[in-house]
Amino acid sequence: MLKGHDGAQVDIIDRLPTPFGLVRSGVAPDHPETKIVVNQFSRVAANGRCSFFGNVTLGRDISLSELRKTYHAVVLAYGAESDRSLGIPGEDLKGIHSAREFVWWYNGHPDMCDFCPDLKNTESAVVLGQGNVALDVARILLRCKAELATTDITDYALDALRGSTIRKVYLVGRRGPVQAACTAKELREILGLKNVRICIKAADLVTTPADEEEMRNSRIQRRVYELLSKTAHGGNNYNGQKELHFVFFRKPIRFIPAENGSTVGAVQLEKTVLKGDEVTGKQVAAGTGEFEDLKCGLVLKSIGYK
Repeated sequence: MLKGHDGAQVDIIDRLPTPFGLVRSGVAPDHPETKIVVNQFSRVAANGRCSFFGNVTLGRDISLSELRKTYHAVVLAYGAESDRSLGIPGEDLKGIHSAREFVWWYNGHPDMCDFCPDLKNTESAVVLGQGNVALDVARILLRCKAELATTDITDYALDALRGSTIRKVYLVGRRGPVQAACTAKELREILGLKNVRICIKAADLVTTPADEEEMRNSRIQRRVYELLSKTAHGGNNYNGQKELHFVFFRKPIRFIPAENGSTVGAVQLEKTVLKGDEVTGKQVAAGTGEFEDLKCGLVLKSIGYK
């Protein structure tokens, strides 16, 4: 707007007192190279025709009708700040959180200042989803705390992670390694964590003609599959105490309470197979009626926003 219209004046309104949105609250603290974009944002904000008004909530401090009367144009660019629900039994048990809440917590988002994930009473955490955000939270749980201490992670999150007893993280996906939603860059980073054993079942890496077709049409999917396959077949040096398990072809059916009845103790998973969707042409996960329980004391849901 500022480049295209010499007379334009732009006011940025944010409910938080600080600018930069997801760069501040969503990017992992061990990814400083991604946060460099704030330099570009700062140059824009330094323009004399641009103003920032923080700590202003639309609907409380000012109404949309007031904004429309005041400005020639109003752009709503607030993104998604709530989480999709799985809609399965036990989802309200203690110890089950969204990945967004966990990310906002370790990044110091003011909405999560009182968030206290219990990292001390279990050795196993389940992350539902296999996209980049799922990899982020798994990496933060498993990364060497001395390395995290050099980042801009919040002090209270670092203290909690230092006291964590979590030694195993399970990344659970409904479909297979070919359909994993992460990027090769993020995957390569988590596969290279120090003192973390990567566990992938060889049977999960067997591909079908439909999988091969998907990889021919997507360089990203092919590269992700190659990285997972190389890690599984090549093995990795393991002299530490922690494990990262990639669990494919499983979908959550219900959360099982621990003995106290109020905290999650396990996730019941249904085995899946891939079937072609006639409408989209993509492979979708279908339940097989076979079930298994995965014990854990912490669940982070990385299944999208709304």
